[in-house]
Amino acid sequence: MAHISVPDGVPGIRSLVMFRPDTGKHLYDLAQVLLREPSPLTPAERELIAAYVSSRNECVFCMCSHAAAAREFYDDQAQVVDHVLQNNGDAPISDKMKALLNIAGKVQRNGKEVTPDDILKARENGAGDRDIHDTVLIAAAFSMFNRYVDGLASFTPTDPKTYDDMGKRMATIGYVLPQQQPK
Repeated sequence: MAHISVPDGVPGIRSLVMFRPDTGKHLYDLAQVLLREPSPLTPAERELIAAYVSSRNECVFCMCSHAAAAREFYDDQAQVVDHVLQNNGDAPISDKMKALLNIAGKVQRNGKEVTPDDILKARENGAGDRDIHDTVLIAAAFSMFNRYVDGLASFTPTDPKTYDDMGKRMATIGYVLPQQQPK
């Protein structure tokens, strides 16, 4: 049960956004820019970073929903997402993504842990400034989103099908306020 009065049965950040649409609009806009607007990182890679950071923060709602969205984008390679969440060192992803996930993991703990060597390794594996920037910002933003969702104890569904449906919706329409969703 959420710590504040939010709509019953509305999961995760959606209920919090409905409680406070004036701030929620900006959070959804930020998620849309970070995860869907043009970037050298694919939507699959960006959703994977969001799911990875959420997993490390033990935010079940955000990890499950963004992992489901990443699986949608990875399509026939959806198992990559689960492999990363279990052990990214052995995951069948590029060395560039491994280096970026390393950076994201350090940002999740403490941004000051990111070292020049981490950046150099990412660059040596093909990451440019925008890849690095977007990775750090996604990791920082999702640490905030995770704390928002968990700090207010928003509803976290337990049925995996719920997350599959969320992933399809997120991959299709992106991040729009609940009342803006197409019918």
